[in-house]
Amino acid sequence: MVSDPTMARIGEGVQLHHGQGRREAARRVFAEIWAEIGGEQGDPLHVCVLAHSMADVQDDVHDELTWDQRALAAAHLLTDDRVAEAGVPLSVAGLYPSLHLNLAECYLRLGDSRRAREHLQQAQAGIGALGDDEYGRLIRSGLERLTQQLAPQ
Repeated sequence: MVSDPTMARIGEGVQLHHGQGRREAARRVFAEIWAEIGGEQGDPLHVCVLAHSMADVQDDVHDELTWDQRALAAAHLLTDDRVAEAGVPLSVAGLYPSLHLNLAECYLRLGDSRRAREHLQQAQAGIGALGDDEYGRLIRSGLERLTQQLAPQ
C-alpha cells in the first residue's frame, strides 16, 4: 500500500498507460506531476519513479533515454528509509535492475550495443535484490530477452 500521495498519483498514471492503454493521458498526468514536484529538483523518490514511468510513454527513443537517465540519477540520491516511508515495497537496490534494463534497451534500439551490454551487466549484477514475485519475474524475463538479443550471432 503506497502511502505517499504523489506516488499514488504516479500509480494512477501508470494504470492509465498499462491498465487502460492510454499513453497520451498518462503522459499528460506525468507532465503535470513533474511540474508540481519541481522537475529534477523534486524529492528524489518522486523524480526517480516519475521519470522511470515517463520514459515508458515516450514516442522517441532519445526522449525515453533522457527520462531513463533522470530516473537513474535520482535513484543514486535515494535511501531505503525514504522508499519505505512512501510505502514502496522495494529497497533502493531493487530499483536498479529495472532502471538499467530500460537504459540497456534504449541503447540497443539506438544501435549502441556496447552501452547496452554495460547496463545489462549492471542490471544482472543487482538482480539478487529482487524477490521471487511478479515484479522480480518481469525484470528477470526482460533481462533474459535482452541477453538473447545482445548475444553474438
